[in-house]
Amino acid sequence: MPEKNERAIKVVAENRKARFNYAIEDTVEAGISLTGTEVKSIRNGKTTIAESYADPKGGEIWLINANIPEYLQANRFNHEPKRPRKLLLHKKEINKLAGAVERNGMTLIPLKLYFNERGRAKLLLGLAKGKKLHDKRETEKKRDWNREKGRLMRARG
Repeated sequence: MPEKNERAIKVVAENRKARFNYAIEDTVEAGISLTGTEVKSIRNGKTTIAESYADPKGGEIWLINANIPEYLQANRFNHEPKRPRKLLLHKKEINKLAGAVERNGMTLIPLKLYFNERGRAKLLLGLAKGKKLHDKRETEKKRDWNREKGRLMRARG
């Protein structure tokens, strides 16, 4: 049983279509550079990362097109909802990810936005390759078969 001062991981936003549209090769946990109103808005749970991606620029990795809505109580101190946000990674990780994007034509896709045990906002980044249409169909067939197999096994006892 967790202690009172320990917090569990709280998932705020998840990119569910990412695993359908992309073949995830590797995942990396990254911190995000946020303002105070952004953190409060994320805690409200209205954040979307479905259409977002990460892009290496100038030796840094940036989260592009993630929608963190304005915090209603912040009035004039609010933030832009879709501004680029800097991801906090070690230099070695940045070089590895940037190299994979430039050389291998891979994409950096945010999979999950969550608060870790210490209450820090983290982003699970996936290094991915885009799936072709036939790969997507194959994934869907496997999922349907597994679902049907589960029903059959339950019916038999």
